[in-house]
Amino acid sequence: MLFSDRTDAGRQLATLLDHLRTRDVVVLGLPRGGVPVAAEVADALDAPLDVCLVRKLGVPRQPELAMGALGEGGVRVVNERILAETGVGARDLAAVERREHVELDQRADRYRGSRPSVPLEGRTVLIVDDGLATGATALAACRVVRARGAARIVLAVPVAPRGWKARLGGEADETVSVHAPEAFSAIGQFYGDFCQTPDAEVVACLDRIRAAHGPVVRDGDVRIPVDDRVTLAGRLALPEDALGIVLFAHGSGSSRHSPRNRAVAAELNRAGLGTLLFDLLTEAEAGDRAHVFDTPLLAGRLARATEWLAGRPESAGLPLGFFGASTGAAAALWAAGDPGSPVAAVVSRGGRPDLAADHLARVKAPTLLVVGGRDVLVRDLNRRAESLLRCESRLEVVEGATHLFEEPGALEEVAELATSWFTGHFRDQ
Repeated sequence: MLFSDRTDAGRQLATLLDHLRTRDVVVLGLPRGGVPVAAEVADALDAPLDVCLVRKLGVPRQPELAMGALGEGGVRVVNERILAETGVGARDLAAVERREHVELDQRADRYRGSRPSVPLEGRTVLIVDDGLATGATALAACRVVRARGAARIVLAVPVAPRGWKARLGGEADETVSVHAPEAFSAIGQFYGDFCQTPDAEVVACLDRIRAAHGPVVRDGDVRIPVDDRVTLAGRLALPEDALGIVLFAHGSGSSRHSPRNRAVAAELNRAGLGTLLFDLLTEAEAGDRAHVFDTPLLAGRLARATEWLAGRPESAGLPLGFFGASTGAAAALWAAGDPGSPVAAVVSRGGRPDLAADHLARVKAPTLLVVGGRDVLVRDLNRRAESLLRCESRLEVVEGATHLFEEPGALEEVAELATSWFTGHFRDQ
């Protein structure tokens, strides 16, 4: 016995996954047994939890032996070797598939109800089960997640047979297991308690982690019209009873999929703040480096997105803020310095305020400048910028951090500072 139960297995597995803490991770548990394991991992990583709905296709009269699997979105995986060895024909396979399709739909309704699934596009997705035997279910899960737009897939299990990673055929970008014993007959042999997980426990795990991550957030893709030629892609997230909305201006070479900005946005959402992550440039424009450093162009796009957002019914009357990173911070400060800008607060992360030129002195919104202690050049530029600002302002240095805030705990400190700054100034509106 390696694990007393699934909770113990999840805690042991979580110790091997701490490197994912700042990667904008979504944890997906495979129902039913994988969800209690995944809940412990999500809790340890402070990450959102959802289910990855995949149904094993069990061999008739040997249901524990997987001959394939089905997943959401029409994903289907069949193990031809098992079919040949067991003699299962097309008719029997089709009958099992029909039955499992019904169960897949029922479980989606049972576990999620009317709530949407957690968005995966552009994110690191951590798939967790209570163990891996044949690998068919895990393989289907990886394909389901990839089809939903995951940027990186990590498959993690407490126990799997020796050589298990080869069974996935490269479908996962990273694989993790606590144990991979050579003598392996069934997952249950490694647990003291391997009782079937009831649906009520799955729902309770999902509700517990969901509650820990703050209010329910409506999250969806949007299209922001700039002019007759240009429309920008974005993602708008709005918690219930949001205090305000923060528009993100990303730095050079980045986009709405930036893992650092998404991680900060997730923290703001948990605090009851809405967020709009969007591309300042179209895909074609982003290939021209001249556009990347064109502060007036980027500031104009940010101002246009602000007008568009302020005119939407769901955001009417809510205070708006800017969060700018690197060169995007220059665009945020430039736009905030325009006469009539409605912005109520600005946060700059590792910003280049020098690129905002004389617009710095025109900024009226309270401005927080956050820099890394080891980012010497940018730190000095921000110190000079603070002396030019005529609004309420503060410079915060995150000690030990470099320009991208990749050091352990650095980005979390940025998120905490930004959350405090926005919530405090939004409440003053």
